[in-house]
Amino acid sequence: MSQTPLKVVFLDRETISPQTVLRTPAFPHTLEMHGRTRPEQVADRIADADIVILNKVKLGAEEIAAAPQLKMIALAATGSDNVDLTACRERGIVVSNIRGYAVRSVPEHVFALIFALRRSIVPYHQSVQAGRWQEAAQFCYFDYPIQDLAGSTLGIIGAGTLGQAVANIGRAFGMKVVFAAHKGRPNMGSLYTPFETVLAESDVISLHCPLNDHTHHLLGAAEFSAMARKPLLINTARGALIDDHALAHALRTGQIAGAGLDVTVPEPPPADHPLMGLLDLPNFILTPHVAWASQEAIQALADQLIDNIDAFVAGSPRNALVGGLEAHS
Repeated sequence: MSQTPLKVVFLDRETISPQTVLRTPAFPHTLEMHGRTRPEQVADRIADADIVILNKVKLGAEEIAAAPQLKMIALAATGSDNVDLTACRERGIVVSNIRGYAVRSVPEHVFALIFALRRSIVPYHQSVQAGRWQEAAQFCYFDYPIQDLAGSTLGIIGAGTLGQAVANIGRAFGMKVVFAAHKGRPNMGSLYTPFETVLAESDVISLHCPLNDHTHHLLGAAEFSAMARKPLLINTARGALIDDHALAHALRTGQIAGAGLDVTVPEPPPADHPLMGLLDLPNFILTPHVAWASQEAIQALADQLIDNIDAFVAGSPRNALVGGLEAHS
């Protein structure tokens, strides 16, 4: 590729923590950094860009058409639903994403939520703050349920890298692990347990599947009614996998023992969102999409991001969701 300096534009640098070191690319370039970019600012900011870095900014066909020099989109994330891949493919624009960077961070967050809920850590802490221990007038009190993990069943929906990592931790704690077959597909082989069986027999259910037309509102009123063992529900994947109104009803009526969520639709949720109305419950925890965000994971993401860009410019694109003739020129 030509040694003429390439213009690199990062549209939403604030989606990566300020403590994270963003290594300088290894080729001649100029770098234009924006903390955030509103939808109406996108076309103007990328109009003369050769490479665009983004995390959550939407890049549709109209914006892509307005950037005639664009050769590469470097996603600072794994998901690509915010980029029109078809438009990129038609233009020969390379799109690369980040892979495998949160294989420790997300599973650890999953179990942080599981432990907090299974042992009622948050309500016990809050009750101590409120003076309940002094009121109890003895060495302990039993206001909230506490249960061990050993011997319980962990149902995992999604058998990819993250699902497998969660399974390994679960087994280490003595849990029986089952992977759910796809909804409506009971015969997927020995690795999988029928979806309905997982709902009925799990003590904890954790979601690690992608969001698509088949998984949108994967868990709704009917599925919550089928959860015979009143499990904990953990979602660190995508908010739209769950019908929020059905979840609120299930929590309020005791169909499930609790829920720990790290994702919502939209993000952030508005003040009147149904999940925000659950924050008074002792068995509900909502975190702001930070399961991926350990310092180690974010630094690994940033390093891989620059590796992807350097590899593209060197003529050997990596982690490419969309190829592109320019990648080899």
